Amino acid sequence: MSDISFISHPLSNNNETKEYHENIKKKKKNHEILFPEKYIFCSTSLSMNGCNGDPRAPVGTIETRTLPAVSTPALAMERLSSAVANLKSTLPSAQSGIIRLEVPIEEHIEALDWLHSQDQKNLLPRCYFSGRSQVTFSDFTSNDLTNRNGSAANGHLQRISTSSDDKNLVSVAGVGSAVLFRSPNPFSFDDWLSIKRFLSKNCPLIRAYGAIRFDARPHIAPEWKAFGSFYFVVPQVEFDELHGSSMIAATVAWDNALSLTYQQAIVALQTTMEQVSSTVSKLRQDVSHTSLVSKANIPDRTSWDLTLNRVLEEIGNKDSPLTKVVLARRSQVMTTSDIDPLAWLSSFKADGKDAYQFCLQPHEAPAFIGNTPEQLFGRDQLTVFSEALAATRARGESDSLDLQMAHDLFSSPKDNHEFAIVRENIRQKLDAICTSVETEPMKSVRKLKRIQHLYARFAGRLRSEDDEFKILSSLHPTPAVCGFPMEDARKFIAENEMFDRGLYAGPVGFFGGAQSDFSVGIRSALIGKDAGALIYAGLGVVEGSDPALEWQELELKASQIAIEISDNSLARRSC
Repeated sequence: MSDISFISHPLSNNNETKEYHENIKKKKKNHEILFPEKYIFCSTSLSMNGCNGDPRAPVGTIETRTLPAVSTPALAMERLSSAVANLKSTLPSAQSGIIRLEVPIEEHIEALDWLHSQDQKNLLPRCYFSGRSQVTFSDFTSNDLTNRNGSAANGHLQRISTSSDDKNLVSVAGVGSAVLFRSPNPFSFDDWLSIKRFLSKNCPLIRAYGAIRFDARPHIAPEWKAFGSFYFVVPQVEFDELHGSSMIAATVAWDNALSLTYQQAIVALQTTMEQVSSTVSKLRQDVSHTSLVSKANIPDRTSWDLTLNRVLEEIGNKDSPLTKVVLARRSQVMTTSDIDPLAWLSSFKADGKDAYQFCLQPHEAPAFIGNTPEQLFGRDQLTVFSEALAATRARGESDSLDLQMAHDLFSSPKDNHEFAIVRENIRQKLDAICTSVETEPMKSVRKLKRIQHLYARFAGRLRSEDDEFKILSSLHPTPAVCGFPMEDARKFIAENEMFDRGLYAGPVGFFGGAQSDFSVGIRSALIGKDAGALIYAGLGVVEGSDPALEWQELELKASQIAIEISDNSLARRSC
């Protein structure tokens, strides 16, 4: 994505504005250093950065080799190790390439359990991604009753479209880096090509997992330095959780032009494989007990009210085009012992099919985790999906109260205005890129475990595969996480928010040869050893927003990611 030029709109009092922004700059500087010094920079000298190559030079060979199935992870690792040793004895003619060796496992094992069983200190980078398989929504266009689980006479579960290649895939965990893609510069078309050159439709499970910053501005706060402006990785060792079975894979990638030869890549892969544990234990969320020591919100309540009122002043200014700005809050929590990011992630399993779960952790860096209900876009060949999600209510404690709160959300003028901005903006962007776009449903209530939102879903047809980058760069950031118009809202956020959002509210997911799937990185947190957690939440401000009510909504949203801390279940064994 290219840098964006913004049009400046003066506020009512220039002296007040200057003083206000000077204070914002001071507060940003004061709140920058949050994690230990070791997290400020991470070395990736042992990994091949694909962004440094020629993005238009084809990779010499892309292969997936499937070995015979075995009964246990231990047997699978033995088979993989033997196959990798055989690779080492056979030199390829290609100067660049990527080869995936995979062994099916007859036993069903959860990918998160496998990842948690690995050395959490040394087996980095690591990643985890669990896709969303269904969406639960209720249609209130007629007078129907809805039960507590969200089903209705004219509401239904909708399955996300997948191809035959990966329809059996539940979740993926990976360690090590066969090839990574990272840069301090904004994610560009060339960066996208650099990733795609290592992918193929014929090898659909060779994927690059990662995330992109919300705002690719030049300054990156220290806690986000290791991620760069974007961070993607093709894991060296990957564990795939399937319906009823599992699979483990090893991937080797090389490019002589990037000073990583085939033999060097094999040795690096073997080094990683030697550290992989074949013993998988069920992840326990109660490994020990922890409790909250402190919590600090940035902004605090006073600063929040001030900033929100400035948004309303801008929206009410006839010379300003702003109609919506999404403001966010970062809460730093400290606990009596370290928080285990994977145990925290496991606690979200109850949201399962209705939400994406993810974890991304570079070498010597904090872990970025999340449990997000929102899809930015999904691609299956040339078919693309997206959705609009905005406005929030809690779930009711009884069937009747839940129905009442859903109807209140569905009929609220303020919430409908906020939702319409998001829906129509996404629809217009899809119309500009796709040959055809369908919207179904146009407006409904999306029901999650603890909260509910207004929701619409889109399906379109791309003209070519290159349009995938256009979809990504056009849709991100949506009005649901930034505002409208996007350029003006992003400028306001950059000038007024007291912290760096980093990957929060950015695209999180994977690129593949046949499919890609990206969520919006909300309901997320950054977790570091000896540094507690940074919890992020945001909401849209439109005409009619009330600072007190919006603060309550922030608390509700933040509770979706932080609720387990109060349950004393997230401390990890000292390591």
